[in-house]
Parts: sequence; structure tokens; C-alpha cells
Amino acid sequence: MKSMTCQQLGGPCQLSLHGETADEIIKAQDRHLREAARGGDADHVPAHEEMRARWRRPVKAMAWYRSTKTAFAELS
Repeated sequence: MKSMTCQQLGGPCQLSLHGETADEIIKAQDRHLREAARGGDADHVPAHEEMRARWRRPVKAMAWYRSTKTAFAELS
């Protein structure tokens, strides 16, 4: 099991997200951003909006995805 912080994934906080794969951590980040933004955490709203808009720009989204998968793979 590996972990990355919200901030490592483009968010504003140091919450540690855990998963066996990069995809699990990405999904955990998506849930975290959604819940924080819905809960009124203004610091998370920009990252949540960016996450929601990410797939409207597929080339940029795939660059972020590959970068995140590489960062995950480099974790010990």
C-alpha cells in the first residue's frame, strides 16, 4: 500500500490518501475533493473544479494522469 497527499495530487491539504494502485489513490482524491467542496471547504473548491474540468481537456488530463502514475510508481 502506498500513499500520496492531497497536495501531491494538486489539492490544498496534507491529507494522506492510500491505495494499492495509482488509480485507487486518484479515486480517493476525487472523493476527498468532492466531499470537502460540498462540505463548504473553500480551500478545496478550486482543486475540485479543476478535477471536474480535467476530462474536458483530454490531452492535459492524460498528461496529469501519466504524471501521477509515474509519481506513484516512484514511491517506495
